Amino acid sequence: ACAGVGKGNAYGLGVAEIAPLLARRGCDKFFVATLDEAIELRGLLPGVDIAVLNGVLEGSEAAFAGHGLLPVLNDIGQIERWAAMSRRLDGDPLEAIVHIDTGMCRLGLPPLETRRLAGEPGRLDGLKLTLVMSHLACADQPGHPRNAAQLAAFARLTEALPGLPRSLAATAGILLGPGNHFDLTRPGIGLYGGWPFSAARPVVSLHLPIIQLHDLAPGASVGYGAAWTAKQPARIATLSSGYADGLIRSLSGGASGWIDGQRLAFAGRVSMDLIGLDVTGCPAAAPGAMVEILGPHQSIDDLAAAAGTIGHEILTSLGSRYRRRYTGA
Repeated sequence: ACAGVGKGNAYGLGVAEIAPLLARRGCDKFFVATLDEAIELRGLLPGVDIAVLNGVLEGSEAAFAGHGLLPVLNDIGQIERWAAMSRRLDGDPLEAIVHIDTGMCRLGLPPLETRRLAGEPGRLDGLKLTLVMSHLACADQPGHPRNAAQLAAFARLTEALPGLPRSLAATAGILLGPGNHFDLTRPGIGLYGGWPFSAARPVVSLHLPIIQLHDLAPGASVGYGAAWTAKQPARIATLSSGYADGLIRSLSGGASGWIDGQRLAFAGRVSMDLIGLDVTGCPAAAPGAMVEILGPHQSIDDLAAAAGTIGHEILTSLGSRYRRRYTGA
């Protein structure tokens, strides 16, 4: 089986538009990070399973139960709180997922607590566990020895919870092969066109308008800190976007835009609302012309490489000021 990961507003692309489309295509299980995300998604999709990776925090039990959400239980305390809630409701057992830590050291029951849970099954009274899961730390590096170590730990630790469906693989884990797939996979970035799924089709493009042109003499500089200086006569376009829109400041000096297939380098520092682009020798550059930032010539991972980050950060940083147009739905 396959669940869709819609956390971070569907990786920044708009969960309100994307999750219903995935549901129409047959996705009936979703993972999000927080309770607020889950409540929003429940309002969009009343008939699907929605699991919350951060678990049931103290005081949130009634909201989970009221909205019919699946907490991913990450420690003994969360298990006890959710079991107590189930007993108070005195109805059908509340469903939950249990997360065991196999080496990520981020969320999940450590091995000692997993064995403790197996030896004290009464802790689960009132609960119906539907899945046991873990998460791989280095799956985007196929040859990393930690992948095999975590797979072995997952197989060993889940023996203490027999009969439960198992889930280990997100996008990168899926690509490691069937031995990591178990009963449920959880693709995230692979749904949204990103590495390490190199065969993924891009799903987002981004174009920015030129709002002003400047003709520079040699020695003139561009932007804050005079970080870019013309060595010869140059033409600079000012683009309407910046780090307030998710084009992070570390793109300064390394990123490019494209006009009519011509690659054009960023000039100067990316500021909050504006970016300089060296359009010297580009006859198509004019006020109102659109510059491709993401598209056929530059993927989210190409842009991420220019910023020294990953495609996940590029996508989830895209701001609210863009006019968004959804196609293919």
